Order: sequence, then structure tokens, then C-alpha cells
Amino acid sequence: MHNRASLVLSGAILLLALLAVVTALPWPLKAKLFPLVVCVPLFFLAAAELVLSLREKEETAAEASEVPADVAARRTLLAVAWIVAFFAAIVLLGFPVAVPAFVFLYPHAPGAGALAVLPRSSRPSCGRSFYGLFDALLHLPSRPD
Repeated sequence: MHNRASLVLSGAILLLALLAVVTALPWPLKAKLFPLVVCVPLFFLAAAELVLSLREKEETAAEASEVPADVAARRTLLAVAWIVAFFAAIVLLGFPVAVPAFVFLYPHAPGAGALAVLPRSSRPSCGRSFYGLFDALLHLPSRPD
């Protein structure tokens, strides 16, 4: 199944990247620069993934199921709940409050990912980095009007 899913996903991304490149070609240089810079490498990466997916042998069900189905479902639901809660916090509280709260709360959650490896001393710098990106550089409003 992994092979088939990877094959379909890489094929879809390949086609979307190709469509974006072909669509952007007649545009003026300033308008087409971003789609070309993003979609040309994306096209080649998707093509490489497509080739690798075609070369891999099909996995058996025993090889593919390293994690029990109930554990995988619980982890997936937990990840979706964190994402929905993060977006809700952004809408309700704004970026300056939601992002630092997420940076501090998520590593303490069961099954926390990459943020859990950050030492406590570097987490405040993550909050300052997000503040600098969203408030200072992008000038996004802190609270919805």
C-alpha cells in the first residue's frame, strides 16, 4: 500500500507542478519567478520519488504494519487535534500569543515530535523568531478585527 500511495501522491504532485510551470510561463518575469523557483525543483523531486516508487517492491502486510492500527489511529487523531487547536488559538488569540503557547505546550504533550528535542533555553528564542517573522517582517495583525 505504501508503494501505491507514494506512487499516486508523487504522480499528482508531478502533474500539479508541471501545470503550474506551464501556466506561469507566459506571465511577466516578476510574476512567474516565484512559481518557477518553487515548481521546477518540485517537479524534479516528484519525478525522482515517482521513479523510486516504481522501483520499490511491494511490501507485504506484515512488513508494513510496524505500529498497531489502534495506536496509529490514536496518534493521528492526537496530531489532528493539536493542529486544529493551534489554528483555533491563532484565530482567537492571534499569532503573538498562540505561537509561544504552542511552542511551550506541545513538547509536554504525549507523542510530541521535533520541538521536544529543543532544550528549554532555546524555546524562548523560537517564540521571538516567530514574533519577528509574523509581526515585524510580515506586519500581520495580532488579533482579528
